[in-house]
Amino acid sequence: MSWNEDTTRMPYRMHSEYLTHLFQHNDFAEGRYCVGGQPVALTDIETPMFVVGTERDHVSPWRSVYKLHLLTHHALTFLLTAGGHNAGIVSEPGHPGRHYRVATRDADDSFRSADAFLAENAQIEGSWWPCWTQWLSKHSSGRAQARALEADLPDAPGSYVSEP
Repeated sequence: MSWNEDTTRMPYRMHSEYLTHLFQHNDFAEGRYCVGGQPVALTDIETPMFVVGTERDHVSPWRSVYKLHLLTHHALTFLLTAGGHNAGIVSEPGHPGRHYRVATRDADDSFRSADAFLAENAQIEGSWWPCWTQWLSKHSSGRAQARALEADLPDAPGSYVSEP
C-alpha cells in the first residue's frame, strides 16, 4: 500500500497542465492537445495499443477508458483487471484473488460495446502481468541489454516510499 502514500513526483506546472488539459478539458481525446505547438490525437498513433482498465477505478472508470476504442482505428488490446486505481495495476503475479479479461480489436475492426466485451470475454484467474509480458514480447524486436546501475542506488522500491 506504499503507492497510496506516495506523492505526485511532477513539477507543479506539469502536474497542473496534465490535470487541466488531459482530464478536465479532455484535450487529447478532442484533438486539442499540443506537442511542440502541433495538435496531436490518438489517430496519430500508428502502433498497437495495450490499454488497461480496473473494475473499481474511481479516477478512470473502466467504461470511460474502454471508449478509447472509439478514438483510434489501430489494433487495440483492452484488458480489464480486478481492483481499483492502484491495486488493480500493482497486482503482481502470485497475488491472491486477482482476475482479468482481455480482448484484442484488430486494426479497422468494428466497434464492440463495453457490455459485449464483458459478455464475450471470460474471466481469467491470476495477475494480468504475464498477459502484458506476452503482448510486449509479441510486439517487440527483442531484448535490450540493461544498463549498469549506480553503485549507491538502493534496492526497489527505493527509499522514497518511506519519506514523509
